[in-house]
Amino acid sequence: MSQPDQALAGMTAFITGGSGAIAEASALCLLRDGASVVLIARQPEPLAETRTRLLAACPEGEVVTIAGDCLDPDTVRAALADAHALHGRLDIIVPTVGQGELRPIMLHDVESFRGDWERNVISAFIAVRYGAPLMTGGGAITCISSIVSSVPTRWMSAYSTAKGGLESFVRGAAEELAAARIRVNAVKPGLTRSRLRGAIFDDPPMLARMLAETPLGRAGEPGDIGAAVRFLSGPEASWITGQCYAVDGGNSLRKNADLRDYAARVFGEDAMRRIESGELSGF
Repeated sequence: MSQPDQALAGMTAFITGGSGAIAEASALCLLRDGASVVLIARQPEPLAETRTRLLAACPEGEVVTIAGDCLDPDTVRAALADAHALHGRLDIIVPTVGQGELRPIMLHDVESFRGDWERNVISAFIAVRYGAPLMTGGGAITCISSIVSSVPTRWMSAYSTAKGGLESFVRGAAEELAAARIRVNAVKPGLTRSRLRGAIFDDPPMLARMLAETPLGRAGEPGDIGAAVRFLSGPEASWITGQCYAVDGGNSLRKNADLRDYAARVFGEDAMRRIESGELSGF
């Protein structure tokens, strides 16, 4: 049972990409303040593991999991309806699906470039498009962007493009949904420890290079991002909409690290040398 002083007591939150580290941390912050949480992700096993950890940390919380593709509109629409039916309301949406790879433009094709756009922008659009009509009492939508949207990051142009597009969508949606008392914002993580970032954290020289561009001197933890999501979802942020906040240890004050060595390991030294020297024929 929720405590009477919990700011989100009685509310329902819907989180896409629900088995990811940021989704889990966001869910925990929302649960601790009284919200019921519905998580959707493709794989049922990681979802079940996430639910187990959340309930171990917050035994009185309510966590529902739904296995489904967050890029399929019908699946997401049905999951949103299930979330609304839980308590007859939907108050918070957190679209966390998003992924991008380190890949030079000349080594992308149309499908790989489009893939970054779909994962980062279309997935958020689907959650907003079909979730907003269910937020009949108003609410908060918090998307997960990245500092690469505004901090130049060589070899990540597709991902940067997608996150820049996501932030434009956030601003447009905030304007259009304000009349329905729905606030739309985004959090822009810097380097944050997660299961998808394992390669970086397992490479001390690369990690040191990245932390050298972070004034606060450490990588982010999922809880750092979850706390920002909780703030933007709650009554404390009731006069904030259309904003994209960097939560990055100050990284955006400087620049992103040079990841050329990593790109060469993935794509080959010869391909990188040709691209850097302007020998683009044959790509």
